[in-house]
Amino acid sequence: MTKGKNGLLRDKRGISPVVATVILVAVTIVVAVAVAYWMGGIAALYTRFEKLEITSAYASYSATYTNWTVTVNLRNTGSADATITGLLVNGKPYTEYGANMTIVSPADFSTNGVPIPSGKSGTIVFRIEKGGGFQAGVSIEIKLHSASGQDYPKTITLD
Repeated sequence: MTKGKNGLLRDKRGISPVVATVILVAVTIVVAVAVAYWMGGIAALYTRFEKLEITSAYASYSATYTNWTVTVNLRNTGSADATITGLLVNGKPYTEYGANMTIVSPADFSTNGVPIPSGKSGTIVFRIEKGGGFQAGVSIEIKLHSASGQDYPKTITLD
């Protein structure tokens, strides 16, 4: 080692170009992976969705009360919570049928709807009085409307 006038080493050696290139590539890969995980986390926050499946829907007739009790079972298989806010029967809101159609369960359907958390199930039960176009053997189309604007249709035959 040779010392210069001010006492500094003149024989300085840096790292080789190959080692420098390897270090730069490794740092670039680490930063790219970190950014990818960060962006994936942000994207997951904005891509949540509801997906309701009607697992079963059926109508059972009560001769004593001359009405059908319709039971609709749902399951939310999406990643976001869902809330059913509307029920349409043959394209009309159930409230337009007046006393011929009533929601049995949940009792507070008209005010709160039916919240169904992600991965959970829910049930809607309503009654249809005989008459007013409803009779045995007739198929009705029910459509459940969610707070996010999605519609979930199902056709049921009154037996």
